[in-house]
Amino acid sequence: MQLDRQAGRALAGSWYKWRMADVIDLAGRAVIVTGASSGIGASTARLLHAAGAYPVLAARRADRLTALSGELAGALAVPTDVTDPAQVRDLAAAALDRYQRIDGLVNNAGASLHGPLDQVDLAEFSQLLQLNVAAGLAMTQAVLPAMRQQGFGRIVNISSGTTRRVAVGFGAYTATKSAVNMLSAVMHQELAGDGIAVSLLLPSVTATEFGDSMFTLGTSPRPGQVVHSPDYVAGVVLRLLRTGEESFDIPHGPEQPGLAQVPQPG
Repeated sequence: MQLDRQAGRALAGSWYKWRMADVIDLAGRAVIVTGASSGIGASTARLLHAAGAYPVLAARRADRLTALSGELAGALAVPTDVTDPAQVRDLAAAALDRYQRIDGLVNNAGASLHGPLDQVDLAEFSQLLQLNVAAGLAMTQAVLPAMRQQGFGRIVNISSGTTRRVAVGFGAYTATKSAVNMLSAVMHQELAGDGIAVSLLLPSVTATEFGDSMFTLGTSPRPGQVVHSPDYVAGVVLRLLRTGEESFDIPHGPEQPGLAQVPQPG
């Protein structure tokens, strides 16, 4: 069923609601993953490849991207600093040149900053805002022309479970991720009429390079928390790419088998 964008917006109700809820097969889909050189990003790229998708690898560390590309049968690797608008545009252009479409975007690139707020270096905080907040918006803007032309797209924004509590000692970092939450919620509504589903993922504590690898897999940094693996989180990323669910908050505690499975209607 093909509708032009104006007619589709005029319907603005049940048809687009149905389309957003439609589960897709990721096989053959081109999906850009930022922060793909390690952690959740690298795990997401591997799972996309295993699902038959075409991950487009983006990160600053070119050597790691090259190694991951070799592991994933020559996946397109584009060394990118997502805080540089020109490099962001080049990344989207490279994906389009290779695949003639962009089906998905995982805004995963980010960094941490911890310490009491009265000791936060404002220059470092400004850089963190650029990376954790502005860069994700820039990436979204870069892929929107292709997604709008297709009448389809899936975007997953990676936030943090710390935004659900008063994160003493992590206030600067959590503030940036709280901004991501709002941007994602607004995008979800603003882009639905274009056939683009925007999802927000809030991982719990995960064993990545975050904070100089401060969390170890399987340990309990706080009562009720267990550090999760990047593969576990990446499985939920793929679930959101398939379903277009608006948001998903990964529960604290032990990993739950089946969490990444697409829910059945019921």
